[in-house]
Amino acid sequence: MVYAGLSSSNRSSDSSVGILGLLAYLGAAVVLMVVDHRGDWLSEVRRQAGSVVAPLYWVASSPVRLATTGYEQFASRQRLNEENAQLRENLLVANARLYRLEAVANENQRLRELLGGTRGYQLDVQLASILDIDLDPFRHRVVLDQGARQGVNVGQAMIDAGGLAGQVTDVQPHRSTALLITDPDHAVPVQVVRSGLRLIAYGTGRSDVIEVRNIPQSGDIEAGDVLVTSGIGGGFPAGFPVGTITSLRPDATQTFLEADARPASAAARSGEVLLVSTSELVDSAVAVAGPPREGDDHVEAEDDEDSGP
Repeated sequence: MVYAGLSSSNRSSDSSVGILGLLAYLGAAVVLMVVDHRGDWLSEVRRQAGSVVAPLYWVASSPVRLATTGYEQFASRQRLNEENAQLRENLLVANARLYRLEAVANENQRLRELLGGTRGYQLDVQLASILDIDLDPFRHRVVLDQGARQGVNVGQAMIDAGGLAGQVTDVQPHRSTALLITDPDHAVPVQVVRSGLRLIAYGTGRSDVIEVRNIPQSGDIEAGDVLVTSGIGGGFPAGFPVGTITSLRPDATQTFLEADARPASAAARSGEVLLVSTSELVDSAVAVAGPPREGDDHVEAEDDEDSGP
């Protein structure tokens, strides 16, 4: 019983001491607040205390800042990957469009060159695409995608951007075959632009060489001369480039000269050609006589004087 009484008195004294201590702390806090409010004496203490406590705040906030930084880095990386993929797709699309535009530009350039080959002539021309090329040493032929249904006729001249390429030899309803001027069985009447000398050019079976035979020793021809169609025979319109003389040599009999020429056309490397109808020439005399030679105007003037009264 005595033990229980002592315990109650001790607990009461401890409670009184605790209340008195709390009141003392509250009083001290009130005094300090009043003094600080009136004299601002504790500002330096607060600044020093803030400097001491700042690292603790930085350490305490580190997990949040690390989490935020990691999320931003992940989001930025993901956004960059998405933008990179989008830019790569746009680049592929742009490249595809660029290649398409380049192909169209090349096709337009080829067509301009083809049409430019008929400049100065009023001819009936027809565009045809090459489907197949046969460059066997004994057969230089091409297959065209135009036939009798499209108005193609046997004997039509075939030209490309460089000049005369060959002649149509076989016509089917929707296809036709043309013989190239380099074929060993092909021959075309030509004329030297510089001198007006008329000759015959033959195919050799080589795609880079045609041959001119039976040239008189006194013939005015030399390396570098340009050969054009003469129009003789009516098979080919006059004035289309055929080739350029590259070399001259005596023939086996030493009586005539022979010449090698580089073909002006490149049908074996072209995709399109033009078929020319000789019946549509405006002045048929031009097709027969060929391009005028130097001095022809003087000869014509003399003929007019002789025929006058």
